[in-house]
Amino acid sequence: MSAKPFLFLSARPEVEAVGPEYESVRRAMGVDAARLEHVRLDVDPLGELEFDEYAGIVVGGSPYNVTTPETGKHEVQRRVEADLTRLAERAVAVDFPLLLTCYGIGVLTRLLGGEVGTTFGEHAQAVEIRLTAEGTADPLVSVLPGRFDALVGHKEATERPPADAVLLASSAGCPVQIYRVGTQVYATQFHPEVSTTDFIARAQVYRHHGYFPASELREVGERLAAASVTEPQRMLRGFAELAGARSRG
Repeated sequence: MSAKPFLFLSARPEVEAVGPEYESVRRAMGVDAARLEHVRLDVDPLGELEFDEYAGIVVGGSPYNVTTPETGKHEVQRRVEADLTRLAERAVAVDFPLLLTCYGIGVLTRLLGGEVGTTFGEHAQAVEIRLTAEGTADPLVSVLPGRFDALVGHKEATERPPADAVLLASSAGCPVQIYRVGTQVYATQFHPEVSTTDFIARAQVYRHHGYFPASELREVGERLAAASVTEPQRMLRGFAELAGARSRG
């Protein structure tokens, strides 16, 4: 029996960021292009996925914010959020392997009754993240060390996690960095897929989106280049290995 593919869902309207994000996710997962299908949610409606066709699903980041008032959201963002909300609801209901990153954690938090706000936004930078006791015991997150640096850049964050969420990691500036719902649905605030080189290129694309003053692009790049971020990608590889093994079993 051939191994089932994974699905990567991107939600970035900036075309110059889409391909590099896919490649970052693919490399971090350790799979080839034949095993990582890609759907651009900003271009194509999601439709009804057949979960049985996939080993697992990864959702990328986005400049969208769930806290933007509905009247201020573009129709594409509203459609993307509706698609992701429906996907997350189904995945939670059947405990299907799903990993949502950055923007996706906001969608999941709001769906499950938690609170998303702007109190714990973080500029584009590397931050130290610490696993909770539950994180060190988690089948996936335990592949990470107890303390590690990861790359962040977000205007909103989970302020109160859903009641059924298990908090797995925090940082000083953002109390909710990873949580799990059920046994196979995970959400991260940080970006587990990117290297510092990837993130510097992404900062160039988003220099006018308010993640940092555009005039400080060079300084931001220098700080990112000096950071040592080696561990977060292990989470995506672990997700691929665990979900792949379960799909074969």
